[in-house]
Amino acid sequence: MTTETLSPAISAAELTQDIQIFEYSKAANPIDSGATPRIPIKTFSADSYATGRSRVIELDLSADLKVPYPATGPSLLASFVRIVKGDSLTTTCVASSEFFYVIRGSGFSEVTVDGELKSIAWSEGDFVALPGLEARHTAEQDTAFYMVNDSPLFAYLGAEKGRSRFAPTLYKRDVVLAELIEAQNDPEAATRSRISVLLANKNFEQTMTITHVLWTMFGVALPNSRQLPHRHQSVALDFVVDAQPGAYTLLGEELDNTGNIKNPLRVDWVKGSAFVTPPGWWHEHVNASAHNAYVMPIQDAGLHTYLRTLDIQFYEED
Repeated sequence: MTTETLSPAISAAELTQDIQIFEYSKAANPIDSGATPRIPIKTFSADSYATGRSRVIELDLSADLKVPYPATGPSLLASFVRIVKGDSLTTTCVASSEFFYVIRGSGFSEVTVDGELKSIAWSEGDFVALPGLEARHTAEQDTAFYMVNDSPLFAYLGAEKGRSRFAPTLYKRDVVLAELIEAQNDPEAATRSRISVLLANKNFEQTMTITHVLWTMFGVALPNSRQLPHRHQSVALDFVVDAQPGAYTLLGEELDNTGNIKNPLRVDWVKGSAFVTPPGWWHEHVNASAHNAYVMPIQDAGLHTYLRTLDIQFYEED
């Protein structure tokens, strides 16, 4: 006969100290009740990274979201990165996906892949996707990035990264622009909600996205044009690549019966700035200037698409 030693029992007080039970109607929609904060519309100026030392400037809305970690949305953190010519700067995050767009400058990033240190050369207008790796970025010219990762999702889940889901990937500016010009010249372009291209990775054929979490669009609003409203349940962290005065986004929670956004809020496009589009809000892009305007939204739509919760809807004129 063997005697097994039982582990110490968890006390009843410990087991019950955190329980709550709500009547259904009081907890079924915690966003409307205010328990879950709404996503604010926020803008972030290019002035924040125009000058000064090499640094990461987090676009942190954690106070609005009531979370104890940096976040721009529930699952994404956006940052501006400035690196002075000749400097190196290391970025690291507990995340599965990281993306950066080279606003200006040139240089290279060093990452360790399968135990080997490797280098990625980049220049202005390039796009880089990393699977949550520590990276040392060296600037050969004064450099700025727009960077987004999914570290808030990991913080919320209490998770750590396991294996990488994809390899470091570089999308060169000229290749992306050529695809965008082809989309712009398509005879059907005028009938579409957006004139844009989506950056994708062949490892994620179900979601057709740049990573399994992140979604990256590069789009153009033509002179004197209106791109009709649409909405989706992913948060958009929009970066204005280039624009002249007169380009802007209108946002609102409802449409009227003519397809116009009711009581819209206007966010003007300023080159090098960023803004947040909340989930579920209708938004349309208008370019009343005489020049092309370019915008790059980054979203957690890869995750939403996989979960079948994106719920993207387009207004179409009769």
